[in-house]
Amino acid sequence: MHDPLAHLPGYALRRAAHVMMDDLSTRLQAIDLKLSEASVLLLIDGRDDITSSEIGRVLDIQRANMVPLLNRLDAQKLIRRRPLDRKSMAIMLTEEGQERLVRAKAITEAFEADLLARIPRQHRDHFVPALNALWMTAP
Repeated sequence: MHDPLAHLPGYALRRAAHVMMDDLSTRLQAIDLKLSEASVLLLIDGRDDITSSEIGRVLDIQRANMVPLLNRLDAQKLIRRRPLDRKSMAIMLTEEGQERLVRAKAITEAFEADLLARIPRQHRDHFVPALNALWMTAP
């Protein structure tokens, strides 16, 4: 079927993002993780000083959504909280979190390789920089 909107960059970007994130979400379901949960695990890997507010800032997650997200990870025993100072808590991986992270990394790496394989070879070197330019230069 011909899509008369496929020539519109914003539309094409939205459609591509939707398809690819659905694929990654499906893959992560095999290890009982949502995309946002896997993103948190990947971000805090090796860190012992990252706070929930920093996680939210980096991943663009609203404060109201951070609490239930971290509570889900805590309930699965994938993270633990450690006081940094009087008002801040560090979010760190537990041993179980490290084990799940290894599996999440393998799934993510396979997904990323499959994604890049769909991009014509001559465009691969420019693909990620072009995507980053869209969000890094946003007002």
